[in-house]
Amino acid sequence: MRNFILWFSLGLAPMTAIAQNESFDTVPVGTLPPGWEAGVTGMGSPKWAVVADPTAPSKPNVLKQSGAGTYPWAVKKDVSFADGFVETKFKPVSGKQDQAGGVVWRWKDAKTYYVARANANENNVSLYYTKQGIRTTIKYVDAPVAGNAWHTLRAEFSGTRIRVILDGKLWIVEDDTHIKEAGAVGVWTKADSVTLFDDFSYSMK
Repeated sequence: MRNFILWFSLGLAPMTAIAQNESFDTVPVGTLPPGWEAGVTGMGSPKWAVVADPTAPSKPNVLKQSGAGTYPWAVKKDVSFADGFVETKFKPVSGKQDQAGGVVWRWKDAKTYYVARANANENNVSLYYTKQGIRTTIKYVDAPVAGNAWHTLRAEFSGTRIRVILDGKLWIVEDDTHIKEAGAVGVWTKADSVTLFDDFSYSMK
């Protein structure tokens, strides 16, 4: 009952659909998961591939970004929805400029999507929209993001309302109207971030 009241007060209906989960454990090492596409918003040479990692929350495999680019992304293109949630575990491993991990939704193409991200270099959580390839800040807040440690990042979205949750704590609640159409979901990094992802999950309302 408490969860229902919280959702109602924030203008969101409870997520009742069954979540879909990907642990990457059956994906051949060195490849992208089936149905996924990787690229970059801006310039650079990102490198996305499934690798084995002994620290994985669900062993043995994770999805790793080890290249560099303005905003590298990897999305599951065989799904599309406007309202629901996307969640992942991520581990910022290294990066001089950034150590970021994010989730994307309503992804239309490399130039149009929402992204929520956490950054270990800056110790903050941010919400953005990207249109015509330009990333614009909706809101950011200071939050503890330890480097070289696993975190859980989740975005919930319904209509204009967006909630961003890091490690079980709600950090951002905002309304935004810039991207209304259904789109894909996925994960995201920034600049020279070397980041691992595991236990990717999503559900439409």
